[in-house]
Amino acid sequence: MTLTMVVTKTDDGFTAEVPTLRGCESWAHDEATVIDKTLDLAAFYLKLDESNFAMDKIRRTGNKTFYKIIFNKK
Repeated sequence: MTLTMVVTKTDDGFTAEVPTLRGCESWAHDEATVIDKTLDLAAFYLKLDESNFAMDKIRRTGNKTFYKIIFNKK
């Protein structure tokens, strides 16, 4: 299965969200931290271990970067 994560650069840091998981969003000062926090949250919502996730950068548009989260839910 795959989900999309959207990371947005803002004036005071970065926000990240997984739009298909309601409430799965976070904020941090740097991009790596916001991605880690959002992956932790997605793993919690999906009741999976974060080690089951793989990520791939899809594209960058303006101040937004799109990632694909790939996982196998068994």
